[in-house]
Amino acid sequence: MTITVPSLPATGIDPERYKQIFRNHPAGVVVVTVDSGRGPAGFTATSLTSLSLHPPLVSFGIGSTASSWPHVEQATSAVVNFLRADQEQLARTFATSGIDRFAEPTRWRRLPQGEPVLDGVGAWLRIGVEQIVPAGDHRVVIGHVQQSWADGARDPLLFHDGGYHSL
Repeated sequence: MTITVPSLPATGIDPERYKQIFRNHPAGVVVVTVDSGRGPAGFTATSLTSLSLHPPLVSFGIGSTASSWPHVEQATSAVVNFLRADQEQLARTFATSGIDRFAEPTRWRRLPQGEPVLDGVGAWLRIGVEQIVPAGDHRVVIGHVQQSWADGARDPLLFHDGGYHSL
């Protein structure tokens, strides 16, 4: 069952204040990669959330004006690449608009099912896109985890107060 709650105009909080509050909330950094048939696309995200263990579901948000949105909207699967503390430049690359994010020096390959996956990340999840939910100026993508890989204990890349950090 899906319950839809209409978005109400923001009252009582200035957009800059809203951003300031969330800048003080650290988040893990991932790069979401897809290929919907028009070549690889991807973006940096800090909105990844574990939703359910049974079945294993995750979610992430993407702006409806983001350059990767048309690719994500058409994709049936995606890869969530968990960045390590030493991969700040990779995070910056996938956060930059108007460039070929998969060009050198980005190292990547395709999984047997065709999705692009980044080399050297701490872990990745291959997900099937289950649902896309409109949420204000963003879309929330819900995915069912179909495959995973992890290299062991590595420090994650974090985003806090407008900058990248490690533990």
